[in-house]
Parts: sequence; structure tokens; C-alpha cells
Amino acid sequence: MTDLVRRLEAATSRLEDMAQATVDPATIVNGGFGATAPGAALAGTAAQAAPLPPAQTAPPPELLPEAIKDFDGLISGVVQQYVDLSEGLGDLAQAVSRAFSAQRKFLVITTKAKKPAIASPVYMETLTDLQKQMGTVNDIREANRASPLFNHLSAVSEGITALVWVTNELKPAAYITEILGSAQFFGNRVLKEYKEKDQKHVEWVLSFYQIFRSLTDYVKQHYSNGVTWNNKDGVDAQEALNQAELKQNSGSSTTGPTSTSGSAPPPPPPPPLPTLQSIPPTASSSGGAMDAVFEQLSKGEAVAAGLKKVDKSQMTHKNPSLRATAPVPSRNDSAGSASSTRGKSPVPPGKKPKPESMRTKKPPKKELVGNKWSIENYENESEIVGIEASISHSILISKCQNTTVRINGKANAISVDGSPGLSLIIDSLVSVVDVVKCPRFALQVLGNLPTILLDQVDGATVYLGNGSLATEVFTSRCTSVNINVPTGDDNGDYAECPVPEQFKSFVKNGQLVSEVVEHSG
Repeated sequence: MTDLVRRLEAATSRLEDMAQATVDPATIVNGGFGATAPGAALAGTAAQAAPLPPAQTAPPPELLPEAIKDFDGLISGVVQQYVDLSEGLGDLAQAVSRAFSAQRKFLVITTKAKKPAIASPVYMETLTDLQKQMGTVNDIREANRASPLFNHLSAVSEGITALVWVTNELKPAAYITEILGSAQFFGNRVLKEYKEKDQKHVEWVLSFYQIFRSLTDYVKQHYSNGVTWNNKDGVDAQEALNQAELKQNSGSSTTGPTSTSGSAPPPPPPPPLPTLQSIPPTASSSGGAMDAVFEQLSKGEAVAAGLKKVDKSQMTHKNPSLRATAPVPSRNDSAGSASSTRGKSPVPPGKKPKPESMRTKKPPKKELVGNKWSIENYENESEIVGIEASISHSILISKCQNTTVRINGKANAISVDGSPGLSLIIDSLVSVVDVVKCPRFALQVLGNLPTILLDQVDGATVYLGNGSLATEVFTSRCTSVNINVPTGDDNGDYAECPVPEQFKSFVKNGQLVSEVVEHSG
């Protein structure tokens, strides 16, 4: 009996151990031993025993160069502010935003790739998106030429071309500033029109200006001498372009930090500008007002029935004594009359320009911006001011007094303005030398020159060479202009040919004929 009891205790102990081993551990963790089916308990045990799959970690964010990070800040800052203010102008602001995104894509490619040949299809392909978005902005302007907001559209269309700075390898920041000046031509019209009417338009224009001022500072900081490529260890430009397009199509974005859940919500957008369709057309003067005029005229003599008859004693032309009296004062009840609503604005006196002696003298400047040479503010220069020009260069010379300028090489065109006593020596030109308000002007042509234009020039001497004898000279309001042509002898002498100043005009066969007055004796 003792053995039997011992065996029963051992069996009971084993059954208890087996029952405890089959209990789901999750039930213990949850605070109870609920009734669990044996199959479920075994499944729970098997699930616990199976190893968990490794957690998938997100790929590390792409490390962007400092120049791209700052460009992202420009897009999320001033560009986004402009887009918010442009709500109501249709797709215009979005096209501007897409243009900046396309430029960001190009800049990212330059950080990864070696520079391709400028004439290669790959280089042009890297700029395709940028050109497309800039073309969209211009198409919007051309499609809305009759819109009251045409000045708005023109300002944006002119300003967006500043994004072409990426192709300027000399002074891209100066190029942006020049394009901003073109945009301000239209933008300042908007400021003038809406300054007293609607401040939203003023804020919109100023925000657009701020984009390109910020872009100028950005370019000066990162690309002062043009866009730099990764020529040291970069990949092929086509490969970098394919990677950028693949990333763009996959919807991945690295343009700026994401906001955390605890950050404050963004402020509400400003009230939108009026849309291109919401502004009513300006009233035309040929509407109901003209119909009313013709209706009154059709009454004949009855139209004057309401006029007051003037007595002879009140007529000034029959009573000389009335002429010495003061003019008839205006009636108090004439405020609504047509004459009172016409109000005459006083004409401000003309502002006389300061004399030359009182004007602030600016330092001399000789610089090449893009394809434009500027030579300014040289005065009584003892040495020759020379530049090296190419066939694509146009040259502007202004405010250079008693100075000799030498243009080496064949340039495109030369404009001279407000430069008394200037002496200009050129090799050859493609088109024209245009001279305005330059007394005592002298020009020597060593090569070929098709045309010379002289306007308001008092005293000019032009020396032509053997290669420029076919040059055409046009003068307007000029005096004392002499053209010197080579005589062809061995001494290199010139023959002086004065340009006529006196003309005789008369009518012949119903047409006006002008002839040069010749003096003999």
C-alpha cells in the first residue's frame, strides 16, 4: 500500500508539471490563467519559440551638399512665401515653383556628375525641365495679354529668365541683378497702380523681388564664378540625370526637413489676389453715355428748352462796364455739374537738371557682363582705355569725357552716349556705331564698318580705311561733321569731305524735293 501511494504521488507530480508546461505564457503576463484549449496553448508555445524576423530599418537620408541645403532653404522660404501670396493667379505661381525645383534638380546633378560638353545632347537634356517650366510661365503671359493683370504676368515672365544664371560662367550674380531690373520695369507699374488701392498686390510684387535678391546672395556665396561640377570623382552626366529622374518619379523628396508632431501649425495663407477672370473689364466710353448724347441731339430745337435766357443787360460784350468786374463766382450747387467733376490738376514746374559741376562723380568702370561691355565715367584719361572684344560682344560707352577708347578685335555693335571729346578707335564691327549727344567726337576705322549713326553731334571727325569705304553715314541734327577718306597715294594722306548741313526744299510735280545747297566762289 505504501508503494502504491508513493507511485500515485509521483504520477500526480508529473501531471502537474505537464499541465504547468502547457499554459500560455501570455495569459500569465496578462494576469490570469484563463481556460485555454490545449491546441491553442501549444500554438502559443510554438509562436514564442519561433525567432522574430529582424526589424526593417529605413535607409539613411541622403547627405546633401551645403549648396543644395541652402537652395532648399530658399525654396521653402521666399519662394513658398511668394506662392502663398499668389493664390488666385492660376498656375503661374506653381510654374515658378516648378521652375525652381527643376533648377534644384540641375544643381544636384552638378554635384554628382562630371561636366559634359556644352554642345552635347546630355548637357541640353539636363536643362530640359528648367526650360519647360520657364516656357510655361511665358505661355501664361502670352495667353492673357488682355488681362488687367498683364503687368503682373509680364513681371514674372521677365524675372523667371534669371534662372538661366546656371549657364553664365563669368558673373552669374550680376546677370540675375540685370534680369531683376527688367522685371522691375513691369513690377513697378503694379506698385504704382495698387499702392493706394490694394496692399496685397504691393506685397506680392515685393515678395517676387525678394526671391531674386535672395537668389543673388545665394549665387554670390556658392557659385560666384559659375556652376561647378564634380569633375574629380563624379559619374557620367547621363547616369546622374537618370538617377535624378528615377528619384523624381519614385516620389522621394529630400527638399527640406519634415515638421514634428509637436510643432505649431503653419499660419493661414494670406487672402488671394483676384483671379484673371474675376476682374471686370474697364468701362468703355462708347456705351450708354453716347446713346444718351444722340438721344438728346435727336430732339432738335427742344434740346435747348431748359436753358435760361440771358438778358441784354447781363451780356458783357454789350456792357463794357461789366468787363471790369470780377469773374462770375462758381455756384454752390454746381458740385455735381460736369465741369466741377473734371478737376484740373496743377502742372508741377519742370525740375531743372543739376549742372555738371554739382553732380557726384562716379568712379570709372570697365566691365564685361554676359555679352555686354560697359565703359563709363572716364574723364581726362591720359592713357588709352582698351578692351578685347569678340564678335558676340556689344559695347556701351557713356559719360567718358576727353578720353581715347581702343576696341581690339571684331565686335558686334557700339553705342556711345553723352561723351564729349571722345576719340574711338576700332578694328571692325558687324553692324553699327551709334553716337548720341557727343560733341567733338572722333572715330577711326581700321577695318570694316557697315554703318555709322550720328544724332545731335556737334563736331565730328571720321577717318575711314581702305576696307570701310562702303560705310554708310546717317546724320540727324548734326553740325560740322567731316568724313576723311584715304587718297590712295603712298604718303597715306586723307581727303576731307564735309557732310552737308544746308538743304533747299521745294515742291516739284506734287512732291517735296530736297537738294544740298552748294556754295561757289
